[in-house]
Amino acid sequence: MENFLPPTLALALKKELLVHSLDGQMKAASIGHGQEKQQNIAIRNDSIYWMDSSHNAPAEIQFLQIMHELLEYLNQTCFTGLTSSEFHFALYEAGSFYKTHRDQFQKTQQRQYTFICYLNEAWETGDGGELCVHHENNRQLISPLMGRVVFFKSCELWHEVMLTLKPRMSITGWFRID
Repeated sequence: MENFLPPTLALALKKELLVHSLDGQMKAASIGHGQEKQQNIAIRNDSIYWMDSSHNAPAEIQFLQIMHELLEYLNQTCFTGLTSSEFHFALYEAGSFYKTHRDQFQKTQQRQYTFICYLNEAWETGDGGELCVHHENNRQLISPLMGRVVFFKSCELWHEVMLTLKPRMSITGWFRID
C-alpha cells in the first residue's frame, strides 16, 4: 500500500530514527528467540531501536496509536484474535542486508502478521535495499519508498532485504497472538 501514513508523520518518524542513530541508541539486530537469540552478521547486519509509547516521542506515540487501531480493525473485521503488537525502527547502513527468512520463530507462533513501513525519501532503482519476497515460482522485489507499507502473514512468506547501497530506514513490526 502506498502512503499508508500521513506524509508529515512519516517524515517525523524518519527524524526520530535518525536521532536514535545519532545518539547511539540503535543496537545491532539479532536472530532467533529466547536462549537461541544471537547476533550473526553473516545473516543480518542492520540496527534496530524498539518503539514504546513510554518514550514520550510524539511521532512514535502517534504511530503506535494507529497500529493499535489497525489491530482492533483486523480483529473486528477479520476475526484475527490478535492480542498485541511490537515495532522497531530499522536502519540498514550502506552494505547491509538480511538473508532469506520468515518472521515467525521456530518454537513459537506468536507473530501472526508482519508490517513494514518505509521511511526513505528519493529512493532510486540501483540503490538496492529492496524487500525480495520469494514466491513458489518467482521473486518479487519491492522498493523501500517513503510511506509504502508491506503487510503479510508472518509464517508464510520467505523474504530477504537485498544489499543496500545507501542508508535504508523503516519501521518493522508484528501483530501477535500471545
